[in-house]
Amino acid sequence: MKLLIVTVVDEYQKNILSLFKQAGINNFSESDIEGYKTSKSLQMNSNWFASERSSTDSEMFFSFTNDDEIDVLFKLIKDFNDELKTNNPIRAVVVPIEKYI
Repeated sequence: MKLLIVTVVDEYQKNILSLFKQAGINNFSESDIEGYKTSKSLQMNSNWFASERSSTDSEMFFSFTNDDEIDVLFKLIKDFNDELKTNNPIRAVVVPIEKYI
């Protein structure tokens, strides 16, 4: 068992739900989060108040799942990201679980 963590901008919420379903991941949790990019050059050039950060409404999904489902999901996410026209890909990480109850 491993912990799968996925982040997406709100725009891709329905897409990731579909990808989870295709991968057979039926048990997961979701949370609203704020995503930030803090590139200094971007802030200085495009923001009058350089100390302000622009945020993006995002979602974080997590699931305790197995390698087979994770492998399928990662392939689906890679295919999805390869077709994107924006700079907001779906991000996913896997964390091994040492103990659980």
